[in-house]
Amino acid sequence: MGRRRGAGRNWAVAAAIGLAGPLVAVPAAADEQGTEPAGRVEWGACPEEVAAEAPGIECGLVPVPLDHSDPGGTQIEIMVSRLASQNPDERRGVLMFNPGGPGGSGLTMPADLVSRGLPAEVADSYDLIGMDTRGVGYSAPISCGFTDEQDYRGAIPPYAVDDAAVVEQAAAAEAVAAQCADNDRDGRLRHVSTANTARDLDLIREALGEPKTSFYGASYGTALGAAYASMFPERSDRIVLDSNIGDTHLDHEGMRRYGLGAEETFPDFARWAAERHDEYGLGESEEEVRQTYSELAERLDETPADTAGGPVDGGLFRLSTFVGLYSELSYPVTAQAWQELLASDPAAAGELPDGTPDTGAAVPGARPATDAGLSPYDNTWSVFLAVTCNDVEWPEDVDTYRRSVAEDRERYPLFGAASANAMPCASWSSGPSEPPVEVLDEGPSNVLIVQNRRDPVTPHLGGVLLDEKFGQRSRLVSVDGSGHGVYVNGDNACAQDVTTAFLVGGDLPEQDTSCPA
Repeated sequence: MGRRRGAGRNWAVAAAIGLAGPLVAVPAAADEQGTEPAGRVEWGACPEEVAAEAPGIECGLVPVPLDHSDPGGTQIEIMVSRLASQNPDERRGVLMFNPGGPGGSGLTMPADLVSRGLPAEVADSYDLIGMDTRGVGYSAPISCGFTDEQDYRGAIPPYAVDDAAVVEQAAAAEAVAAQCADNDRDGRLRHVSTANTARDLDLIREALGEPKTSFYGASYGTALGAAYASMFPERSDRIVLDSNIGDTHLDHEGMRRYGLGAEETFPDFARWAAERHDEYGLGESEEEVRQTYSELAERLDETPADTAGGPVDGGLFRLSTFVGLYSELSYPVTAQAWQELLASDPAAAGELPDGTPDTGAAVPGARPATDAGLSPYDNTWSVFLAVTCNDVEWPEDVDTYRRSVAEDRERYPLFGAASANAMPCASWSSGPSEPPVEVLDEGPSNVLIVQNRRDPVTPHLGGVLLDEKFGQRSRLVSVDGSGHGVYVNGDNACAQDVTTAFLVGGDLPEQDTSCPA
């Protein structure tokens, strides 16, 4: 597992997305479909690294209040990007994007999705709007000061092999929370939340000169989209929520669902590997592959493998396997890593590629560290913690996590003792400044929820839960598919057609829909 510590960190990133201040004038709305609105964003060249990844997009800045309860106070700037419709006669408005995280940069997302096959009729119907949400990348970035030397693996806590490991993780999580507080020298950290980001979206809508906005969010982006549709229902147009966490926030129970997702999705990988037993030697049946996983994880718990990329313990092995379930495209790399660890070949393992695998979902990538010594994932990890810990109260007592881990080790033996483990949110200094956004079931029927039936990080249950909360406002499209990400990032023709028809023509299914494989 070459450079496996780095790869584990990368994959962990992909794990679970007010009133206008005086600097934002209220723009004129579009008169009718097909006309260009009189927006207030000054479009120009994007930052060099963004332009290199997504040539053809343009960028601009939108000022928003740092504290939406004080709209005339300190302002921050949100960087937005645009891939404009090339067919003015078909243009009907703007479609905003969020890739998830929370903490993922979305500036290149419009171009990314077009390159992956976003239908031309969707690109014609909208100006495609990406952004770095508050705290991310080019939008008043925050930092907890994570370094490359720090033994921190990102969003998902380490797998707890026993009760003592939970206590140890609780202490480590408390130290991380204190580190974030110590690095919050300008007081921005407490204002990075889903509710405030949704308020930013509405100011961006105003700055673009639009009476309404459509939205596509993946993974955590579904929480942001659900919050916007609930806080500003009459200003939401067509909302697509893909791979759902189940609410407007991620809480302890939401994290524990990662264990459920792993159990539901792992059999797909196990069958794939069993069919290739002659190549990888992981087992001739699904049951044998699962046994190989258990034996290898326990062996690494006892004696970590000394690879060229550093030691690989059972927790890191489980984490990398978990993220390997995000897409079948990752299966070969995952199977090869198992094979080489089984063979105890650290030299060969050291040659495995580093970096985030192509999961088929719009997951965030790393931003280069702005300060020497910082991890390139410092900003992404910091935003994940800020949003997750600021959105909702988390249990503070270690006994809650000890009980959760003990329960989920039995219920979800593959990964439950990781996702139920203690988070820095248990010791977060600021805590939520307002209650989490409640999903609103009153308003226009304009929410399409698309969800694979087998998804490791946002299991199908998340889509069901969100659909129930929206009531008649939403329809659920359940796809007989595996992995994280459905629209454009998946290959199910039924789900693609239903989603495209909704975005282009507003055709919300009359009832919940099942799409066969």
